[in-house]
Amino acid sequence: MTDAAVWGSDDPVHDAFAPDGVLSRAAEQFRPRAAQTEMALAVARTIRSGGALVVEAGTGVGKTFSYLVPALLSGERVLLSTATKTLQDQLFGRDLPRLVEALGLPLRTALLKGRASYLCLHRMEQARQDATFPDRASVRALAKIEEWAQVTRTGDLAELPGLDERSALIPLVTSTRENCLGSQCPRFRACHVNQARREALAADVVLINHHLFFADLAVRESGMAELLPTVRVTIFDEAHQLNETGVQFLGAQLTTGQLLDLGRDMLAAGLQLARGLVDWQAVASGLERAARDLRLVAGRRAPGARLRWVGAVPEPLDPEQWKRALEQVGDACSQAVAALSTVSEIAPDFVRLSERGDELAGRVQRFRGACAPDAVRWVDVGAQLRLVESPLDIAQAIQEKLLRLGQEDSSSRAWIFTSATLGDDARLSWFTEPCGLGEAEVLRVGSPFDYARQAAVYVPRELARPNDPIHSDQVAALAADAAQRLGGRTMVLTTTLRALRTIGEAMQRRFEASGEVEVLVQGQWPKRRLIERFREGDSQGRPGCVLVASASFWEGVDVPGAALQLVIIDKLPFPPPGDPLVEARAQRLETQGRSAFNDYFVPEAAVALKQGAGRLIRRESDQGLLVVCDTRLATMGYGRRLLAALPPMRRLGSKAEFEAVLERLAAATTSSTMDPATT
Repeated sequence: MTDAAVWGSDDPVHDAFAPDGVLSRAAEQFRPRAAQTEMALAVARTIRSGGALVVEAGTGVGKTFSYLVPALLSGERVLLSTATKTLQDQLFGRDLPRLVEALGLPLRTALLKGRASYLCLHRMEQARQDATFPDRASVRALAKIEEWAQVTRTGDLAELPGLDERSALIPLVTSTRENCLGSQCPRFRACHVNQARREALAADVVLINHHLFFADLAVRESGMAELLPTVRVTIFDEAHQLNETGVQFLGAQLTTGQLLDLGRDMLAAGLQLARGLVDWQAVASGLERAARDLRLVAGRRAPGARLRWVGAVPEPLDPEQWKRALEQVGDACSQAVAALSTVSEIAPDFVRLSERGDELAGRVQRFRGACAPDAVRWVDVGAQLRLVESPLDIAQAIQEKLLRLGQEDSSSRAWIFTSATLGDDARLSWFTEPCGLGEAEVLRVGSPFDYARQAAVYVPRELARPNDPIHSDQVAALAADAAQRLGGRTMVLTTTLRALRTIGEAMQRRFEASGEVEVLVQGQWPKRRLIERFREGDSQGRPGCVLVASASFWEGVDVPGAALQLVIIDKLPFPPPGDPLVEARAQRLETQGRSAFNDYFVPEAAVALKQGAGRLIRRESDQGLLVVCDTRLATMGYGRRLLAALPPMRRLGSKAEFEAVLERLAAATTSSTMDPATT
């Protein structure tokens, strides 16, 4: 298919979205939407002429087909990146094959994930020799993996049903950049990672995720360095996560877990391949002791605590203890490298282990020195310690490494960035500024949903202020009363883990005896299982559900239909001011003469609030109610800006109106005529 045949006009793209076009045959319940067609034509123009396009497409627009159709019809090689492996699998397994068939195009598609998604045959065999399994469940899981390994073609662990993504076994049967043996691996020819890369290099459309994209951008290791120059069209879906994902990979990290992993892998390889030649137990113990001592310097902290690191030492740690502990880590790495060098000719495993030791020693030296300009340091405290040096945003990396401004091919390449939530102003500055896309074309297409009819929003005025100790208990009581009326069908989104625990435990106590409602709390099961149970609702004779969750549940959770009728948000989701990265970003704005509150904190809260509210209405037939349990939304001046960022739901002004809508939702559940806008 020639460019002229496809791009003589926008008609092929426009026609695809017509009532009798290809989408009517490829997508169930397809209906033409002006916003969807508008976005598709904008994507088509950008692919044809090059440049960067940023599109905020409201929920229900159908943005997936809006970028896929013009991309597939273009005849260009396409790289498509998503924020989650779940969407990656959905696109590859459902949307792409359906469209390729409907369009009648002879295109090859490939799925490429990070190493941790693929079974490493060599490490699986090593794991069988390792007697230090965490528990008996891991032994059974390994047997299941070994059985599956005989039949899988891709080695993608997502294919394996019942494997908990939190399993301690996964790191033992997958590789990392640090421990991969590369071409020296005895199972190199059968390597699933290399097979996935080969298929990606030969494909017309390649699906990756943001983590893989930025990991490769940082180290040029995952095959993307070969792939990117041959791709003229790159599309980022769920682009709102780009900045936070990018800063994770474009800085530097040193963790006590990395030290423990090196010690464990070195001990296993040494005892298996060079027993008696080195005191492997002593060398591994040195790494373990250094990691433990470094962790102990941080002392006891609240889970997830971040320590500011503005000067030479993280606050409020003892300078001498910290410096001594870091020096011991460096010495332990050097001793490991020295031991490994004596047996490096025996097996490639030892060469790679030595390189890992060298790299960790280099990171120790980096963290013993000064922080890089335009970066921020901190220490994450948990079961392990994580030392982080991060850029404040990805603007420079995007401009220099992606857009390659000023270089010969920069103007011909097309970059598409899209999401349902990218900002609260006309230029989508929340997204475009930290991503270095200030010169990009910006398009906002609204949702086709009739929010004024389908949904209402309520701010309870009688609740305590959000910083009051009784606030979470009041939210729990309100949520429990409402969920009891609705028979479940409620999602409570919290801004902190403390509120998550308080509200979750209070609601579980409320329904423990009666069993009227099942209260699901984030952390009790894997995320996928929680969502599946919540979607089932009161089917099959079971009680309806309340899901109390935080963090990742604010976005990417799709529960259409009557299973979700009420979303409750406990507080306005402002960034935590004590977080070192937040603090550094705010300080940079202040030094530029700008307002950190207006230009950073409020936009961040607006986007997060919009994402949380987006869980409620997922289809044209959905009906529901959003409750924001923060009086500041109604009483503070910035509340108007935050309310304006929400979908145009009907405002409820009193508790009586709120209760009337609840009653109508509860009644409509059985009559199937839900309409909360009618009171």
